[in-house]
Amino acid sequence: MKTSQTPILKDLVLIGGGHSHVTVLKKFGMKPLPGVRLTVIARDVHTPYSGMLPGYVAGHYEFDDVHIDLRPLCQFAGARLYHDEAQLIDLKAKQIICKGRPAVPYDVLSINIGSTPSFKGVAGADNFTTPVKPINTFIERWHLLVERVTSHPGLHRIGVVGAGAGGTELLLAMQHRLNNLLSSQGQHDSKVEFHLISNSETILPGFASGLRGHLEKILSARGVHVHTNAQAKSVTKGSVSLANGKTIELDEILWVTVAGAPAWPGTSGLDVDEDGFIQVLDTLQSKSHPDVFAAGDIAAVVNHPRPKAGVFAVRQGPPLTENLRRVLVGQVPKPFSPQNNFLVLISTGDKYGVASKWGKSVGGKWVWKWKDQIDRS
Repeated sequence: MKTSQTPILKDLVLIGGGHSHVTVLKKFGMKPLPGVRLTVIARDVHTPYSGMLPGYVAGHYEFDDVHIDLRPLCQFAGARLYHDEAQLIDLKAKQIICKGRPAVPYDVLSINIGSTPSFKGVAGADNFTTPVKPINTFIERWHLLVERVTSHPGLHRIGVVGAGAGGTELLLAMQHRLNNLLSSQGQHDSKVEFHLISNSETILPGFASGLRGHLEKILSARGVHVHTNAQAKSVTKGSVSLANGKTIELDEILWVTVAGAPAWPGTSGLDVDEDGFIQVLDTLQSKSHPDVFAAGDIAAVVNHPRPKAGVFAVRQGPPLTENLRRVLVGQVPKPFSPQNNFLVLISTGDKYGVASKWGKSVGGKWVWKWKDQIDRS
């Protein structure tokens, strides 16, 4: 860790090592703020980049490619790293209550902890599915799934509940990886059958029709069973029961629906939305507490609602850093307005990708290369 002779005047504490906070650490490392002590509280020392998860599942990336080790990054930024988990904020005393260490005081606080699974009252979903969030837990369970499929010849039925960009992309990545593994091991008697389950009339609801049509053709060509208007009602070991009375028999069930939020931000007294996400202004400051900031999945920008995706957290990094600096030195923070027409890049497992912006969509191997360059930068 860098040392300084400057007296500590302010404590800036970052809860979580998400994409936005990675940017904060890099920028504070390049340009420290005299008199400010930086502390990071992170449950996971290796922070994953969600945009590269499908590429990891497909077998195109190694573990280190899709994770950032917070230890050297904190050392570069001169930050203290507490490998712990925040459980509550005492907003009056301005302290973070942690799971395994004494309370951590702050003058300015930023929260970038991502999201949690949201089972929305679906009976059995928490016990009999593999949620994609948090990602580090999912990676461990993905390897166990691969072992089960490759060590037991025969038919394996895998279902993904949630047909947004994340669920569609993850299914295609799994299909690519598992088919390649079974083929390379000579398991010609084994077969993996995939099911994509959407509670909407289509897959990719809310996305451009051209993008949706492109992915529908790919899913059809690869033999994926797509179930639309299929609201999951309950889950057991081996099946998903739908609100329409139908049942889908499955051996593996992955849960990639709309994300949820942990309870402690709301319990602490921060203003949160109906799903528990911290409500923030255009400055990324908490709506209720201006000395608290939030970014990434955990934040709900009141004036600019956005899907929960890593790309938005990355873009919030620079304005978050600037506004943290401004508040620490007594200046007025600046509002941040994200783009209304944002680029969507979806990989399809086989180093092919589909891009969409302004309602137009294109596909090709060059799209995957473009996405790969963006993700690695």
